[in-house]
Amino acid sequence: MNEHTAANDLSPAFISELQRRLGAGTLLTTRADRWAYGYDNSRRHALPGAVVLPESHEQVGAVVGLCHDAGVPLVARGRGTGTAGASVPVAGAVVLGLERLRRIVRVDPANRLLVAEPGVTNQEVQQAAAAHGFFWAPDPTSNAVCTIGGNLACGAAGPRAVKYGTVRENVLGLRAVTGSGETLRTGVLTTKGVVGYDLTRLLIGSEGTLAVITEATLKLTPLPEAKATLRAVYADMDAAARAVTRIMAQPVTPCALEFIDATAIEMVRRYSQAELPTDAGALLMIEVDGSRACLDAMAAAVADAARGDGCLDVRTARDAAEVARLWETRKALSPALRNVAPKKINEDVAVPVSRMPELINGLAALSAQYGVTIVNFGHAGNGNIHVNLLVDPDDAQQMERAEPCLSDVFDLVLRLGGTLSGEHGIGSEKRDYVARELDPIALRLMHAIKAQFDPKGILNPGKKLPPSED
Repeated sequence: MNEHTAANDLSPAFISELQRRLGAGTLLTTRADRWAYGYDNSRRHALPGAVVLPESHEQVGAVVGLCHDAGVPLVARGRGTGTAGASVPVAGAVVLGLERLRRIVRVDPANRLLVAEPGVTNQEVQQAAAAHGFFWAPDPTSNAVCTIGGNLACGAAGPRAVKYGTVRENVLGLRAVTGSGETLRTGVLTTKGVVGYDLTRLLIGSEGTLAVITEATLKLTPLPEAKATLRAVYADMDAAARAVTRIMAQPVTPCALEFIDATAIEMVRRYSQAELPTDAGALLMIEVDGSRACLDAMAAAVADAARGDGCLDVRTARDAAEVARLWETRKALSPALRNVAPKKINEDVAVPVSRMPELINGLAALSAQYGVTIVNFGHAGNGNIHVNLLVDPDDAQQMERAEPCLSDVFDLVLRLGGTLSGEHGIGSEKRDYVARELDPIALRLMHAIKAQFDPKGILNPGKKLPPSED
């Protein structure tokens, strides 16, 4: 068997044409090289047939066009930090690694925008913007390594979304290649623009199923002068959720409003040195930013809203060292979870803020029913909860309980008026549950849109939407 061709089901003629269109050093065909591009943070894996590493928009177009003509599936990939399996290829597909499209094309402070290629990391964008006194609002916790292309593909947001919005609110336009290899430009350079349909926001969150993004025009926001950090501790999740409702109803919107439930707090207590009250049933981490002259009054207003029945303590950091101590609990959570369950199932769902207590109580009931430990934390200000099932996917008995438990979790979320994903995307992990949220008409229209952008269905097949019934 020829390791370069027969093992991946791609013809020698196709491989040769890829090489001709891309040039030296941009095509990986050995099994060892291809293996590393077959996974993402969902821990799923499939061996791609070839990996291409284009260095320009034109090369992306050439690869997509060739795959379209040959009917070969193509999966765009950033750094593989997604958790939903969106960048895991179908076996034998071409993986389009965008890691070499790493230019920040320009920063335009006068018009508060930055233009970047998809392989630039979120952190690099933040640093480039900060040099001019700005930031880009989306700030996922993986910002040091996740790419802008990945952020756009799955709709990653992060804590700041509660005040500054998600990716969709912070992108002005895109350059992309459709599934037939055509170049498409969407959007505007202004903050207003209503000509035609909004294809920019259609492509954002589409997980590479409609087009491959090769350039993005990002809307920047001025850096705040100052920031205040608060931590509020509650007797139970009901009290914390009522506090979230009060905080979000007053005029000062926090730039971060994070929560941790009682199970997570106890886990942090066991596996870290973070200082926590022994009777804490829920915890809120709150940040307020804005003008230095107004910051104390803004922080005081948020602290007043945080207090109420069931509030055990509200503490405002006085200096950088205390800020670090207050955030220690949240930062200790992920290492604690990895210690307990290195292969946990991590789902991100969202419900209306007022229904968060029902969600947390319902999750506790499902935990008891199935004998599966469930730990919850996330972005309380917009009801985006990270639901962690602490099971080992390599343990068949645990997974036998976990699968119906996860199904019931999604049913609970939908009964509460929520959605199956707030920012991690659908990929392959949630695809089979999508029809529970979307009605048949919506699904039919979405499949029709997919067919317009990608007539041969080569872009990231098997992701985002369940199979069409037509």
